[in-house]
Amino acid sequence: MAVLNKIRQRSLFLIIIIALALFSFVLADLFRNSDALSARSQNTIATINGKDIQRDAFLQKVENMQRRMGPNATNTQVMNNVWNQEVRSAVYETQYDKLEISIEKDQMRDLLKGPLASNPEFLNEAGLFDENKLNEFIANLKAIAPQPGFFAGQQITYQDWVNYEQSLANNALEQNYLNLVKAGLVGTLAEGKLEHQLEGNKVDIKFVQVPYTKIADSTISVSKSDVAAYIKAHKNDFEVEASRDIKYVEFKETATAADETAIKTSLNAFKNVRTVDENGRTDVVAAFSTVKNNEEYINLIAESDVKFNDRFVFKSSLPAQVADSIYSLSEGETYGPYKEGNLFKLTKLIETKRVADSAKVRHILIPFIGAQTSGGAPAERTEAQAKVTADSLLKVLKRNKSKFPELVKAFSSDRGSVDKEGRYDWHPYGTMVTEFNDFEFNGRVGDMDVVKTMFGFHIVEIEGLTDKKKAVKLGTIARKIEPSEQTINTVFRDASNFEIAAAKGDFEDVAKSNNYTVRPVNGIKALDENIPGIGNQRPIVRWAFEEEAKVGDIKRFTISGGYAIAQLVAKNEAGLMAVEDASATVLPKIRKERKAALIKERISANTIEDLATAEGTTVRTALAVNMKNPTLSGAGKEPLVVGAAFALEEGETSQLIAGERGVYMVQVTKKTPAVALDNYQSFANRVENQKSSIVGSKLYNALKEAADIEDNRAKLQIQ
Repeated sequence: MAVLNKIRQRSLFLIIIIALALFSFVLADLFRNSDALSARSQNTIATINGKDIQRDAFLQKVENMQRRMGPNATNTQVMNNVWNQEVRSAVYETQYDKLEISIEKDQMRDLLKGPLASNPEFLNEAGLFDENKLNEFIANLKAIAPQPGFFAGQQITYQDWVNYEQSLANNALEQNYLNLVKAGLVGTLAEGKLEHQLEGNKVDIKFVQVPYTKIADSTISVSKSDVAAYIKAHKNDFEVEASRDIKYVEFKETATAADETAIKTSLNAFKNVRTVDENGRTDVVAAFSTVKNNEEYINLIAESDVKFNDRFVFKSSLPAQVADSIYSLSEGETYGPYKEGNLFKLTKLIETKRVADSAKVRHILIPFIGAQTSGGAPAERTEAQAKVTADSLLKVLKRNKSKFPELVKAFSSDRGSVDKEGRYDWHPYGTMVTEFNDFEFNGRVGDMDVVKTMFGFHIVEIEGLTDKKKAVKLGTIARKIEPSEQTINTVFRDASNFEIAAAKGDFEDVAKSNNYTVRPVNGIKALDENIPGIGNQRPIVRWAFEEEAKVGDIKRFTISGGYAIAQLVAKNEAGLMAVEDASATVLPKIRKERKAALIKERISANTIEDLATAEGTTVRTALAVNMKNPTLSGAGKEPLVVGAAFALEEGETSQLIAGERGVYMVQVTKKTPAVALDNYQSFANRVENQKSSIVGSKLYNALKEAADIEDNRAKLQIQ
């Protein structure tokens, strides 16, 4: 009790102590992460020339871009595309602001008129673009925002439209800016004269080349300090981003030979009447060869991993290694199990008949509400109304087929065929949806009828069929070649054991003792996504760049089809490239410099003849050499050597010159000056065109390099 009383008496003091401790803890965390003091830093993806790119707006654009690029584009690819667009826009906006150029309302209307001029939604009765209809369309979109409307058969919101206009404006502004820059690029007469002289001034020379290959690389000693000194002297060539080096061992969940044997055994069970299933229970299943309802047997009873396809196929579409065997079966016979790709299959020949392999048709598509869109305007008719319309058109066409083209334009919603009078030229069997395909390939040339598909009602006329040949309808029970549960458990156990052992010992030694392959990956950048060998692995990249991750740390990652146990090998900070990484580039350069010095040091000859004799080589000639293309016959491009030759007088011999591929001595035998012209305007024009032609490719990169870009994507883990 005495102790409790003392605590109560000092409760205020204790509360103050605890509060100060908590406050100091919070302060310490804030100072460790100073960005936490600023909400702005948490919501700003980047700052480009003073312009902030906000997180929410950026991610909204990423979402829109993802829809456009489709499911095959990775999240990082989409984000990088948006990032590149944002940087380009911000870099150019800086220039627009300086020049005070913009796109005004009347210019915007002209920009819109171009791509929309032929759209039926914005044409008047005379077939001309009607700006009032465009204004009405935009006003309606704005009125129902944020709900979407429709444009060209696709959903579109008001914000989507605003973004579209902004994109047009940005493109126009960029083009205007490029035109302004080009307008300031001229070729002067002096530049024209120089261009003419670079081409027209020519020299004939004799030369001797002492190639660097005469000295073996192994005789040239280059130390790490030499490489480091070279890097320091050429900093701009060796600046690198922060990067990470890792190594990993992959554990794949792949089917073993025992797993494959078990899969084939399970398929073999369907070749005969089965009375006991794999778990020992009574389960009478008829032999595959005897069943009549093949679809039910394959999809439900056999639970095939590839569902029944009720179509005929030709021999050419069967796997080459089994085509002859399957094609020669009698109806009801089975073949297999056989392996095709990642499947084991048991195939039965159900039916044989003769079918044309190609057809030519024309059609009119009448969609109904709820049908799948084919790129046209959204359907306005109910299914019943669409059927009535299709039947009516069929009656008209049966009386007069010549009306087909005009009815296609007036009624068909299939934009892919309207311009071809509704025609789909020769196409192979199986190209169209099932109902359409069955009508065209089961009919005769000239047949015309209404066919219902997922897209609506088609009025179809068969215009051509190729000669018929043998086709077969097959039923196939397929099993994916997958690892068994036992195999998956074994892989998990092996990965776990390696992770534990590697954390206690040496990663390489543990892998070697278990015959695992260690894969090193160097130079990973903060925004990379691909790890060679295992593909898109952003979680591994993020982990490698976490501040808490230390060199030597090991972590397991779940990857597609297994696991990767990774170790962080090195953290390379931004700055100059490491000596080890730069050596492949630097060593040849240093060796070349030192070989040139050695060659010059040993040569005492003063004439090219003496040099040729001393080096056991010959004197060569190069005629009509010019500065525009500084190439020596048989020696390649040597700009320094050719430049030195032009500095000599006729008959004069040069000192030793260290070129690209060796040390040279040259003698000028003839100098031919360019013909003097009265006017160099044509060459000046050429210079101007050359300058203008590279604006598009060079200007943006130059502006981007000069821009002040603060990229926070990696820090905020946006990717």
